Amino acid sequence: MASIVKCFWASPHFGLNINEKCRSRSGIQCLASGESADAALSVESVKVNGIVNGVSSSVVKEKKESDRLMIEVGHGHGGSNVEEKKREKVSEEEKLEPLWDDGYGTQSVKDYLDLAKEIIKPDGGPPRWFTPISCGPPLKDSPILLFLPGMDGLGLGLILHHKSLGKVFEVRCMHIPLQDRTPFEALVQWVEETLRSEHSSAPKRPIYLVGESLGGCLALALAARNPNIDLVVVLANPATSFGRSQLQPLLPLFEALPDELHATVPYLLSFVMGDPVKMAAVNIDSMLPPTRYFEQLSGNLTGLLPRLSGLSDIIPKDTLIWKLKLLKSAAAYANSRLHAIKAEVLILASGNDNMLPSEDEAWRLSRSMRNCKIRYFKDNGHTILLEDGVNLLTIIKCTCTYRRCSRNHDFVADFLPPSKSEFKHALLSNGLYLHIMQCRWFRNYTGPVMWSTTEDGKIVRGLSGVPNEGPVVLVGYHMLMGLELVPLVEQFLLEKKILVRGIAHPTLFSQLVESENREFSIFDTVRLYGGLPVSASNLFKLLATKSHVLLYPGGAREALHRKGEEYKLFWPDQPEFVRMAARFGATIVPFGVVGEDDIAELVLDYDDLMRIPIIGDRIRRDNEQYKDLNVRTGMSGEVANQTLYLPGLLPKIPGRVYYLFGKPVPTKGRRNMLKDRSNAKELYLHIKSEVENSIAYLMKKRKEDPYRGIVDRTVYRVLHAPMDQVPSFEP
Repeated sequence: MASIVKCFWASPHFGLNINEKCRSRSGIQCLASGESADAALSVESVKVNGIVNGVSSSVVKEKKESDRLMIEVGHGHGGSNVEEKKREKVSEEEKLEPLWDDGYGTQSVKDYLDLAKEIIKPDGGPPRWFTPISCGPPLKDSPILLFLPGMDGLGLGLILHHKSLGKVFEVRCMHIPLQDRTPFEALVQWVEETLRSEHSSAPKRPIYLVGESLGGCLALALAARNPNIDLVVVLANPATSFGRSQLQPLLPLFEALPDELHATVPYLLSFVMGDPVKMAAVNIDSMLPPTRYFEQLSGNLTGLLPRLSGLSDIIPKDTLIWKLKLLKSAAAYANSRLHAIKAEVLILASGNDNMLPSEDEAWRLSRSMRNCKIRYFKDNGHTILLEDGVNLLTIIKCTCTYRRCSRNHDFVADFLPPSKSEFKHALLSNGLYLHIMQCRWFRNYTGPVMWSTTEDGKIVRGLSGVPNEGPVVLVGYHMLMGLELVPLVEQFLLEKKILVRGIAHPTLFSQLVESENREFSIFDTVRLYGGLPVSASNLFKLLATKSHVLLYPGGAREALHRKGEEYKLFWPDQPEFVRMAARFGATIVPFGVVGEDDIAELVLDYDDLMRIPIIGDRIRRDNEQYKDLNVRTGMSGEVANQTLYLPGLLPKIPGRVYYLFGKPVPTKGRRNMLKDRSNAKELYLHIKSEVENSIAYLMKKRKEDPYRGIVDRTVYRVLHAPMDQVPSFEP
């Protein structure tokens, strides 16, 4: 880890060139004994206070006997060696696989503090950009991400996220040296040069600005000054509310404070700016038993607290006073230009921010900008990006904010599959963690068992009968409230490492379902795991990319059925998906699922709720807003009734959920035949019949399952085997 620091400060000396603007770059690669290169620094010429500083032409080679450190520096108009190596590696990995390793939690605040000790050493240089090698080579056509730091100015605020962001972004971090006193407007102009340069080289690609605290003001200023550039602005507790901060009245006190007492200020600020407990919990597995979890947390805190003494060096007295004045001017500059911002904005707001009123500020900003989303973290502090429970890439994915080469998010081309950490540890403790933990609880509660049918018609336990190669369309029955979804998606990931892309009602992806407090909701989980709005174009794209698609022809009418309609299909008359599947030679797998009547009882359905005056009026009013998103417009019959509401359910002592995937139906080579509507209708009815037969089979066979009840399953698990090995009926 020390290599990144030595590598950073082995950068070339800065020379003055007043007459011409130098565009040279210097790439720095550091290789230490026993480890790979930890970081690369790309230093671009900068313009500060009217003087252009270019990188001198030099090559530095330094060897140390102690650690055999090798430092290589080269430069030129052709770009750095590191950048060339990145381009060579991009072709090796064109896409991410489900459960990919995002590296979240491998670095922590201790690494941040250790690196800060060396990075603050003065070199006399101006602000600059650097790219950590830990970010790695990004995927092809990945957008640029410019990180704009907070009060510290180090540019290390994304250290927890370098590896994950580096897979899907070209990450560049801004570093403001400790002794630099560049005014805010000059910083804006300097970053703007980079912004416009990147835009001119790739005008169709969005540019991401991630601003933390002070950097948030900088990001908003840039967005206001460049309305015609496609920007995505991510703000982490922006300092636009500095005028209402409890730190502002303390500025005269800091100025009068003797130098001998300044060493105590960083300790106080560390508790004001962040939550040490959440910082110490970053690299701890949340699924550990409580005893081991708190043991590791105690050890991390013990190692973290002594390092806080270094904060007095990171923010010395004169720098602290300068940064507080800079915050004041930055907030005023950004607030006066909010009306001009057209960029897409995502705000991360902490509820436990002791430095700024970030929660109230997020709502104020959202009312001042046209395209603004909020995600609220009630338990986090000011330095939210350094705390446990906040994976920045996961937030970007869940809010459909990730884009590569278009103005709007493409649910297929821009989709990033869930990572290993997202699947195993559910790192977003605010809301998303709770929902995924509830999913795991639901899996234990219902004890799902899955069967599939091989090509020779044999029914086997597991998913071996479902083809691995796509495109595959899973077509089946939608249980009450979609209760079958979580175990189905999870089992495909566990057993086959295949992510099933579910096509869902468009309302689930609109602003209409945003929670009032803007915390993470179950709808964010749906987006994280590949859900997308139902449309012909989305189905076309999924099949074209050979995906496994989950399709429910019965839609919302089936999932929100009435009393006495359990296991009844509400499919349209038209063979909506058959000819599309045939066009791509997709394999159709019909499936049935039963068990909703063993989990809960429907006590208040649509008819009951509509008879209750206040609730009925609310349902009518809500669905009036949803009417433009009705995917069955123009159809007749029950399938056209897509009214959305929340039924009243009464939980039962749980039985078990059963799935049966029928014999795969290939359409490859049948495209011409299925162009005929009658042939397509015949295959459509055959698939519908297979779903009904699967439901009937499971309804009969579940009576033979000795472990249908939760008590019997629990006893078996305690004495014999894990959940997925609990026996069931014999097929």
